Amino acid sequence: MAVLGSGPAGFYTAYKVMQGIQNAIVDMYESLPVPFGLVRYGVAPDHPEVKNCQDKFIEVASSPNFNFIGNIKVGQDVLLKTFTDHYDAILFAYGASKDRKLGIPGEDKLAGIYSARDFVGWYNGLPEFSHLAPQLDVSDTAVIIGQGNVALDVARTLLKDVDTLRHTDMSEQALATLSKSKVKRVHVVGRRGPMQVSFTIKEVRELMKLPSVAFEPIDGSLLPPDISSLPRTAKRLTKLLIDGSSLPLAGASKSWALNFLLSPVEFMSSSSVNPSHLDAVNFQTMKLIGADQLDPAAKVDWTDERQSIPTSLAFRSIGYQSEPLPGMAEIGVGFDKRRGIINNDYYGRLISPTNERNPANLIPGMYCAGWVKRGPTGVIANTMEDSFATAEAIIADWANKTPFLLGGDGWESLKEEVAAKGARTVSWEDWLKIDAAERSRGKLLGKEREKFTSSQDMLACLD
Repeated sequence: MAVLGSGPAGFYTAYKVMQGIQNAIVDMYESLPVPFGLVRYGVAPDHPEVKNCQDKFIEVASSPNFNFIGNIKVGQDVLLKTFTDHYDAILFAYGASKDRKLGIPGEDKLAGIYSARDFVGWYNGLPEFSHLAPQLDVSDTAVIIGQGNVALDVARTLLKDVDTLRHTDMSEQALATLSKSKVKRVHVVGRRGPMQVSFTIKEVRELMKLPSVAFEPIDGSLLPPDISSLPRTAKRLTKLLIDGSSLPLAGASKSWALNFLLSPVEFMSSSSVNPSHLDAVNFQTMKLIGADQLDPAAKVDWTDERQSIPTSLAFRSIGYQSEPLPGMAEIGVGFDKRRGIINNDYYGRLISPTNERNPANLIPGMYCAGWVKRGPTGVIANTMEDSFATAEAIIADWANKTPFLLGGDGWESLKEEVAAKGARTVSWEDWLKIDAAERSRGKLLGKEREKFTSSQDMLACLD
């Protein structure tokens, strides 16, 4: 089986398939020289416990039936169609490579506006964003558009004492930039109300407990008068929002706020001072509609009112988005660009784009897991469950002798062709050398590791 992507979805599916199908061989392909995807580059540096799932992935990779092939770009170093001639099955598990945009005036023209995905990748050392250079020293106020966990990760990173991050695996480049930050106040803005937020209790509690950081109280009219009848999770979250932080605003050096019922309509510049740089974000005020405004799925509608928040620093955090791989259409794989997923039967089996609901249109031997299967939602535990479901489908299909691809010797048949193109591949043994080098760099700085922030540097330590 060829697994395209080395994040949680790829590893968890591989783990289950190797358990359920005797002598199954997995070749895992990754565009970067290093594995682990979102675990390495998406998990907040101050949440190292979330990365413990890597222990399971390392166990999977230790099997003699597992091959890691890093630094390979599908569609460039090897054509997607080539996989169909050399494998029984292909698993698409490559995650989401883009972020969703707001599509409002000024978004792509003004300096000072960043994607939360890019920012998180930057402080986590993702090579793609090593040159981001966010300007954190131009404003004492930051606006984050979106109210999910990633938005709160960004807020916490901006507000936290940088010295408490120096022992983490955050890049030294990011630590240097954060040490010069002038941000003292953060607005985390959402289109709906406090009962519709998508962040979790753990994330907001952590922000509430930051030393020297106060939470600006929420307008009581947006909260239920009696929380006792709310479901357990909603009750705990609402109580947390009502209680706020123990530190009053007057005694805090920094603060943050959750701003509700605001939909961004325009990024504004200052025509007199710096016409190319952000100066404010304009919002349309929204209102909740429907009989039950406490419903997590409650809808909103526009009002005639507008509100502006002055700032020279803004982040959009409204979700990630997957994209199709080059060559998908050629092998009959359909991609729903609106939802950002590969067409599948919800169990991970790929289906023909001609008729999504007809099981007869299943594409033999092709599967998907993770965000390209269900969309970019949930935490790593959700991805594990989702991946196990795909693995169970693969195992069942194999047991039932459902048609698969042509089969073959996988990477053993492809390595010479790839080498002839001049591509330099990275094996699991090579990754262990990169890992050791990063840990040595980190030890000198008093931290677990200092990541290489360019693929060239990663490869250089193998020479």
